[in-house]
Amino acid sequence: MQLIIAEKPDQAKKLAAPFAGRMEKDHIQIDACPVFPNGAVVVWALGHLLEPVPPEVYHGEWKRWTLDTLPMIPERFQYRVKRRREYQVIQRFARDSKVKEFIHAGDAEREGEAIIRLIIRETGVHKPMKRLWISSLTPQAVENGFRNLLHAEETAPLFQEACGRAYADWLIGMNASRAYTLLMQQHGAGDVFSIGRVQTPTLCMIVKRDREISSFKPVDYWEIHGRFSTDKGTYKGVLIDGKEPKKFDTEEESAARLEELNNESFQIQSLVKKKRSVPPPMLFSLSTLQSQANRAFSFSPKKTLDTAQKLYTKGLLTYPRTDSQHVTKEEASLFPDILKKLGAISAFRDVLPAPVPSISGNKRYVNEAKVKDHYAIIPTETIKNPEHLPADEARIYEMVIKRLIAAHYPAAEAEDTTVITASAGGSFLTKATAWVSAGWKTVLPPGKDKKEPVLPAGLEKGMPCEAALNVEKKQTKAPKRYSEGDLIQLMKTCGKELDPELASVLKSTEGLGTEATRAGIITTLKDRQYISVEKNLVYAEPKAEVLYDAVSHTILGSAEMTAQWEKRLHEIGSGEKGAGAFLEQARKLAASIVEEAKQASPQWQVDVGALPGRKAGSRKGAPKKKRAVGTCPSCGKSILSMDSFYGCAGYKSNNCRFTLSKTILGRKIPAAEVKRLLQDGSTSLIDGFQKDKETFSASLSWNKDENKVVFTRPPRV
Repeated sequence: MQLIIAEKPDQAKKLAAPFAGRMEKDHIQIDACPVFPNGAVVVWALGHLLEPVPPEVYHGEWKRWTLDTLPMIPERFQYRVKRRREYQVIQRFARDSKVKEFIHAGDAEREGEAIIRLIIRETGVHKPMKRLWISSLTPQAVENGFRNLLHAEETAPLFQEACGRAYADWLIGMNASRAYTLLMQQHGAGDVFSIGRVQTPTLCMIVKRDREISSFKPVDYWEIHGRFSTDKGTYKGVLIDGKEPKKFDTEEESAARLEELNNESFQIQSLVKKKRSVPPPMLFSLSTLQSQANRAFSFSPKKTLDTAQKLYTKGLLTYPRTDSQHVTKEEASLFPDILKKLGAISAFRDVLPAPVPSISGNKRYVNEAKVKDHYAIIPTETIKNPEHLPADEARIYEMVIKRLIAAHYPAAEAEDTTVITASAGGSFLTKATAWVSAGWKTVLPPGKDKKEPVLPAGLEKGMPCEAALNVEKKQTKAPKRYSEGDLIQLMKTCGKELDPELASVLKSTEGLGTEATRAGIITTLKDRQYISVEKNLVYAEPKAEVLYDAVSHTILGSAEMTAQWEKRLHEIGSGEKGAGAFLEQARKLAASIVEEAKQASPQWQVDVGALPGRKAGSRKGAPKKKRAVGTCPSCGKSILSMDSFYGCAGYKSNNCRFTLSKTILGRKIPAAEVKRLLQDGSTSLIDGFQKDKETFSASLSWNKDENKVVFTRPPRV
């Protein structure tokens, strides 16, 4: 008998679905069949069942935060079980003599590799193991995956990479966070300053942009615009200097030039038309899906990932944590059948059947060399009408579907026209674009298209014009504030700020973080009060400003360390090198970061008054600003963030008693989840609640009938 270990209960059900069997209390029994001649048992984790042990497990004196104990460098990185019930089920079956082989069925990527292998290692049981490696949970994909299992040795380097990454991040995060927190306390700060290899460079880029905006001073300038009339009609243009609009520093200068031009005659000096093809957009990777969903629906990156994950678990989308925008010929061969099924749904009948029946030979989309662990996010052959899905899932599902349909349309054809209208003393530029053929834009019409200048038909070179000129006052604009969607792309492309060699490393490794972790990094920055998001725009908080001043000129504040590490981690994951040398380098770096912080701290300028919470050493500091986080589900007033709980602003005016503790049953509730509860009526699944020695996962939901927040546990299978 084989033991199949999945990451989550819902995935376990999908893995067992193609086969005859039965659901038991804590596992699924698969009957003997051609794929499993001796039957199989499916068990599941609940995400990470193990976690790194706290510092005091290595050395008791490491429990207290003191500079004397830094750096903390354990010789061997250790884990401990944090969800005992699920672990004990897996351990029981792993030790069962009837089980002859393990099948590792975690997500087919580095993190999934580590989650299951750590559990198996913790059991102490040594049995042969195979690896299920699939990108879709449809019955056909699952059965094919079990028929074509990988040898465990093929993916073992990914486990080594994951463990090396976790150990190195622990070394930097634990030591730097303690060092900077303790040194900040010497300046009077009372908050904890969390440091991370990816989160801190990201934070620095946000603060840098904030400061560019705050220090920006708009500058007035003036342009000369013209309205030109011909026998064929009128059009507009702007005075140019070379190829760009001419900018005048003073109104008087522009007025003098205008007076000169008003005495001159104009004609069309040149008229150039160029045809341009705009190919359909690429298929979605996770980051491009997150960016597009943020622009279209103001979804946070985490919300997009969570929603895509739900659709994946339902078997409707392929694996979402992918950095590829390509597919292989095998996936492309399924597209005609998928499109045929979609054509039966009313929402897509206007754009199906598509003009291009197959894209199997189109290298823009089908390129095996550009598919690493997973291909692009696409709909599976299991099709469902988006109208029958929850609203958020329907939006993401339809977005992915339309990208696939658009790929089966021809390029959009445009004709760009450039007109130069000139006199003896100046030239005016006019540009216009006419879409000759909509092509794929039929499927994905632009939402807020800028009004393109329209040129009269029949304009010709040498045609005389009557000019009506005027001066227009303009003003330089501040840099654009980042949205959450911008942050995803920023984390991918930050390598442009590095030297060419390191930039190429980050380009090949897709920048700061991974497709799977970027959303979590942004959420962490919000939860730790480094940034806030208002109307989809990201703002640096005072705490971030203080940390930026301390780390911006160190290796912690740039992408350099990540670039160096990603290069070495990639070599470990690909099996080119072992982890020993890399870990030794991480140990030395942790020690140097602590020492450099100690030496630099006397020069730090810390504005303690700008920080939230208590000052170091004071019993009663400045109160935190009471910020509204959402609307009260009970009375409709604002919910305010207090020191240790959330409370209703209407507690005095209408006697509303709504409160929610920031820590429930030993689990700190992320601010983002509180906002989701107030907005959607329920949080996502939160792990780590503890009661009567039991650790469990549950969602927090608003019960209208009882007028209170209640636990909602996932169904047991």
